[in-house]
Amino acid sequence: MRAAPTAADPRGTPTLGSFTGGQLRRLGSVAGLSRADVETYAQVLTDALGPVAQRPLSLAPPTRTFLSDDHTPVEFSLSFRPDAAPAMRVLVEPGCGATSLAHNGRAGLEAIRTMARRWHFATDALDELRDLFLPPAPRGPLALWCALELRPGGVPAVKVYLNPAAGGEERSAATVREALHRLGYRRAFDSLPQGSGYPFLALDLGDWAEPRAKVYLRHDNLTAGQAGRLSRMESGPVPTAVEGFFRTAVDLGSDTGGLGGRPGQSCHSFTDLGTERPSGFTLYIPVRDYVRHDGEALARASRVLHDHGMDASVLDRALAALTERRLEDGVGLIAYLALAHQRDQPPRVTAYLSSEAYAVRPPAVETVREPVPVPVA
Repeated sequence: MRAAPTAADPRGTPTLGSFTGGQLRRLGSVAGLSRADVETYAQVLTDALGPVAQRPLSLAPPTRTFLSDDHTPVEFSLSFRPDAAPAMRVLVEPGCGATSLAHNGRAGLEAIRTMARRWHFATDALDELRDLFLPPAPRGPLALWCALELRPGGVPAVKVYLNPAAGGEERSAATVREALHRLGYRRAFDSLPQGSGYPFLALDLGDWAEPRAKVYLRHDNLTAGQAGRLSRMESGPVPTAVEGFFRTAVDLGSDTGGLGGRPGQSCHSFTDLGTERPSGFTLYIPVRDYVRHDGEALARASRVLHDHGMDASVLDRALAALTERRLEDGVGLIAYLALAHQRDQPPRVTAYLSSEAYAVRPPAVETVREPVPVPVA
């Protein structure tokens, strides 16, 4: 099943760039960005995609990226706070047309450096870690992703996502530890909770009030109770708040069951070189694996937003800006829901939205998979 609406280049041929650029323009309007800003950012997205932006959608995806279920190398998100317009972001794989993972990484790095020259920010932190995450013969599922927070004024904030398994899955923990040490967070690694793996390390580059180094952990068979104990912030969320978000987002129907499908993730962000404790914590729930269709996912997301005093109607309009299909006809348009806590800031709820440029994942025919029982100690 193909996504709709389609978009086309000036010659009338639907392309990856015209499709995702059209989505960005419509979604940016929902998020309150000006027409000038959305036009600027649509061109930024085209530039970041490089030559594959002109690739017809009638062809297969340029690479089997796991950035999205249908291998579109673009994902959107809206981050909500009470009484404020949502912050819009776009995640892109700049090297998605590369013929190898090494070439993918080099293309991604060059895209970041082009952005740095354009917007006058330093890449020192990324350069310091290049041998760890962009070796000559990298391994793993990705090389480099880039996230842009689309701020008013046409100058985005930039984040890069790197692969701790680039030197081998068995070295992921050591790679994360070494990266944090090089960045000056010499006691940070030992403060992290236990996890099932390290899918990403991310860096804020450019104009951020407090640039962060962020470590992501995967949590197989995660339960609500376990999720409530993942934060390592000194003044972080109380466990019951995290557990409540988990139960609303997943609705397993059991307090003892865990996520038996796609795993949950946590993120721990560091801003203070002098302390071992993270200053931020985020829990990510892959809601698309635990609903029958996107109508259910929207209902879950709306309840989460209402619970945190946020306007859920914006998310309704955002989904309509991305696609004309009925929400009941697919699952995955809302890929993740996240609850983020950062020191001295109110909680944020983020909805991660799929482009579906190449395909729509069919709705589940029967009930969602059963939760994994957790043995009683």
